[in-house]
Amino acid sequence: MDQHQNRNPLLEMEFAIPFDQIHAAHVEPAVRQLLAGARAAIGALAASTGPRTYANTMQVLDRATENLEYAMQTARHLESVATTPELRAAVNAVQPEVSAFYSGIPLNPGLYRVLREFAATGEAQSLDPVRRRFLDKTLENFRRHGAELDQDGKKRLEEIDVELSRITTKFAENVLDATNRYELLIDDERRLAGLPASALDAARESAASKGLDGWRFTLQGPSYLAAMTYLDDASIRQTLYHEYSTRATSGEFDNRALIGKILALRKEKARLLGFENFADLVLEDRMAHTGREAFEFLRGLKQKTERHFHTENEELHRFRQTLEGASAAPPAAWDIAYYAEKQRAALYDFDEESLRPYFPLDRVVSGMFEIARRLYGITVSHRPGVPAWDPAVRYYHIHNEAGMLLGGFYADWYPRENKRGGAWMDALLTGGPDGAGFLPHAGVICGNLTPPTAARPALLTHREVETVFHEFGHLLHHCLSNVEVHSLAGTNVAWDFVELPSQIMENWCWERPALDLFAAHWETGEPLPEELFLKMKRARTFRAANAQMRQLGFGFIDLALHIEYSAAGDGDAISYSRRLLEQFSPAPLPADHAMIAGFTHLFASPVAYGAGYYSYKWAEVLDADAFTRFRQTGIFSREVGSAFRESILSKGNSADPASLYRKFMGRDPNPDALLERQGLLSA
Repeated sequence: MDQHQNRNPLLEMEFAIPFDQIHAAHVEPAVRQLLAGARAAIGALAASTGPRTYANTMQVLDRATENLEYAMQTARHLESVATTPELRAAVNAVQPEVSAFYSGIPLNPGLYRVLREFAATGEAQSLDPVRRRFLDKTLENFRRHGAELDQDGKKRLEEIDVELSRITTKFAENVLDATNRYELLIDDERRLAGLPASALDAARESAASKGLDGWRFTLQGPSYLAAMTYLDDASIRQTLYHEYSTRATSGEFDNRALIGKILALRKEKARLLGFENFADLVLEDRMAHTGREAFEFLRGLKQKTERHFHTENEELHRFRQTLEGASAAPPAAWDIAYYAEKQRAALYDFDEESLRPYFPLDRVVSGMFEIARRLYGITVSHRPGVPAWDPAVRYYHIHNEAGMLLGGFYADWYPRENKRGGAWMDALLTGGPDGAGFLPHAGVICGNLTPPTAARPALLTHREVETVFHEFGHLLHHCLSNVEVHSLAGTNVAWDFVELPSQIMENWCWERPALDLFAAHWETGEPLPEELFLKMKRARTFRAANAQMRQLGFGFIDLALHIEYSAAGDGDAISYSRRLLEQFSPAPLPADHAMIAGFTHLFASPVAYGAGYYSYKWAEVLDADAFTRFRQTGIFSREVGSAFRESILSKGNSADPASLYRKFMGRDPNPDALLERQGLLSA
């Protein structure tokens, strides 16, 4: 008993992660012990001599940090879904040391010597394509991360990486804390006119959970979006918009100075490594290759979208005038979602909320699993009683048709104050071929979806259904991976390719045969009415240009900050970004608009989507084009599903992504497929 109690559950990799046994106190001792072991393994490899082989060089390198990665990934995951002051402090205490260790790997001269010695052998020249790619990518990665710098350069690079790790973690914490700090309590139900019953119930329960009377609104997704879309009271919408768009810009959670530091350090790192800017450093091994190429891609889409964008916004103003008279002003920034929803309802006799009763979360999830079974021959089954970090979390296994366990995953769908916002998928354990057997993968998918209430189960909007499918697509990319090299497996692919498996899954949310597997009224079981389905389809391209310009705006800001921005010449980054974003906004932005202070995609880790936000649109082109093959053959075609699994999902980063795409489609992607799907193809 005592021995079990004293055991540190982070020290050994386990497929069934004992989340009920992991505590903040385990993090520092486990990570420091595993860090020492990883240092020893890397040091031994770097000091080794004698004949070099793939087994004693590349395989050793691939596995040297596996246990440390497992412990850190588990600890970081828990900090993102069940944070406590103690856990946050423990992760922050070890993060700089771990970051310094990883940054130091490419800077180790002995290790670089060993790799080059192996590269010169006859075995290296005759490696199979996957192992050859591993060698080539490793050498490229070492060069790109400072292997050929002098000693002073290596020292400075390590300092930059440690500081970036520290301040980007602080950025993410500030966004979470600033989001959680704010609440708006309304005690007069008359001020909540327009809000759907589901949102009213949620606001009432949110208040009750805090021991308050009335209706409580927060900056978490389901609460904020419902208020901005449906509340008739413009003053409340304006208040919430202001609070959301100025998150993390004041007091103890102020991110403004951190953004400047992050950008400056990223620029210094790029220059130190011989790149003109951070975008070129990041994109060298991605499909776009350079920042300028990514910029040109975005500019091309912007040019084809702008005319439709202006037309949509003129139509929205005219629509408001039909409601309020010819003197009605163009909608303000906090009015856009509200009037757009009314316009959609008028044009298509369609209200997003009318779909919600047909999308109970449990049915959506089971239908999604059935679609995956038909396409990929896999079975997903719920496994009750598996320990997790919250009672609402569910755990599943994935088996192939022969009964082999391919992976397991956790699904955590609802918002909590100890959980970060947004939706994401994380790999917890990367398995794959292992000798004559197969080690299963482990992962997690998270969201902040509309939670259940006392009166009804979790009923989703269609956008939330798309989110569920999207994150499951990432999960499949991880769990269906079949690559022997750990660092090339699963979602460890170029970031402008990683969104293809996730975004393509969203297409099934729009197909009647797929919807028939899960879209049914939560009380009566009635399938989604055909009339409502047709309205939903007709409304799909409503304000598509605005949706596209919004994403393009984020991509432009990202690349501009990492290519063109100069603090000396352009002023502070927040004002600079606001000026840029104006041309992508359907309404003038308030002078205090500071969206990037909460832009975790760009600033919540040393790289993340920094200089890579364009990847969403890049992958959207790929997914729209790739789905045409499913449409032509049948959306449940096992033949096409098997081809996609074999060409894309199972391959990880074991081949060039452009080659993998051509293998599946037989050609390069056609960008017009996206514009056609959006209704923006016409001149």
